[in-house]
Amino acid sequence: MADTATTASAAAAASAANASTDAPPFQLGKPRFQQTSFYGRFRHFLDIIDPRTLFVTERRLREAVQLLEDYKHGTLRPGVTNEQLWSAQKIKQAILHPDTNEKIFMPFRMSGYIPFGTPIVVGLLLPNQTLASTVFWQWLNQSHNACVNYANRNATKPSPVSKFIQGYLGAVISAVSIAVGLNVLVQKANKFTPATRLLVQRFVPFPAVD
Repeated sequence: MADTATTASAAAAASAANASTDAPPFQLGKPRFQQTSFYGRFRHFLDIIDPRTLFVTERRLREAVQLLEDYKHGTLRPGVTNEQLWSAQKIKQAILHPDTNEKIFMPFRMSGYIPFGTPIVVGLLLPNQTLASTVFWQWLNQSHNACVNYANRNATKPSPVSKFIQGYLGAVISAVSIAVGLNVLVQKANKFTPATRLLVQRFVPFPAVD
């Protein structure tokens, strides 16, 4: 009787631990938040770009991967909560490529897009840029975007490297051409006052990066 009571008590404690969080039942490989509503898709997006996963240690990553493997093979230890499983999946998906299972270089992870991309955006919006600085920031922005896309590509259907290079060169050339061309037009617009010219130049990077 004592053993039965102990088992029931442990099961109740585990159930309470799961119920104490707002985590839904874990589903391997599925999004944590419902994708049928805007709010659910928004929370899913925030999970993907969460920069805290950049600071996950190698040991924590191994533990997360092992936890998911245990769940997959039905050997999960007692007491593991849904929250722990969702957290483990979030860590694995943020760091490891889903097809190759290799670590993605930190600046090219989706979770690194904000911390590594923000300085580039600031550079694009700097006022009174020279021709060289305009070309540099547009090139850097397109290079970063290309590397992010390549690092997170669908590796189950490999594409020729030449196709990637062609797309990259096309993006860089078009972005630089638009930015430089618009800057030249603004500089030659004699009807603009210095203040108006500066204001218009602030918006030049937007059509160039699209």
